[in-house]
Amino acid sequence: MTLTRRIFPPLLVLLASCGSAPPPDEPRWRELREEMVRRTIAEPLDGRPPVRDPRVLKAMRTIPRHEFVPADYRNQAYEDHPLRIGHGQTISQPYIVAIMTELAAVKPEHRVLEVGTGSGYQAAVLSPLVKEVFTIEIIPELGESARARLARLGYKNVEVRIGDGYNGWPEKAPFDAIVVTAGATHVPPALVEQLKPGGRMVIPLGESSFDQNLVVIHKSTDGRSVRQETIMPVMFVPLTHDPATKK
Repeated sequence: MTLTRRIFPPLLVLLASCGSAPPPDEPRWRELREEMVRRTIAEPLDGRPPVRDPRVLKAMRTIPRHEFVPADYRNQAYEDHPLRIGHGQTISQPYIVAIMTELAAVKPEHRVLEVGTGSGYQAAVLSPLVKEVFTIEIIPELGESARARLARLGYKNVEVRIGDGYNGWPEKAPFDAIVVTAGATHVPPALVEQLKPGGRMVIPLGESSFDQNLVVIHKSTDGRSVRQETIMPVMFVPLTHDPATKK
């Protein structure tokens, strides 16, 4: 879903798909995750803002990203760039996943909505940080694969839905935080409505993939207004939705 522009070379990013005991985590994967966090997330050397939240850093050190990429790309799983996952989609680069998670400012008691499940990696990163994760994927094959993968790996507090994330998940609303992992031209009204008073939405906004910024939407504590905070330039694949269901 993403990558930051004007800070490092532009790449396209989004998310990927697969899902009972979790497989053993080999030492080499742990070492690669530690290096990934140190070099590209906690202490980036290219001018990007570092991720400081210790809970987010722990999750990035723990979640097996190699389980969320196709077998052909596993040797690149802990490099800081997106990888193809099929159906024209990609799994986001680790830095973007980490910074979006930090910006969401999630807490252990929170219920979070993710729009754009992809392979399930962002949902897996959120899982140990919150009470419940509800994630929506519009591409059935990716959604089913992510559901199976997340179940296989033991993420019991993640629920996957196949559907149009533009309209949110009203039956599960309201949400303490919403993370949108694809670029939108505007903030979907249904998502604003489903965000709790005092909540945050992290979303890439722009007229095209080449004119986007990562934005945090802050909803006032009385729920009557929202404030938009621009964080950094990014490049995400477009948010896909069915115009027939658009509200």
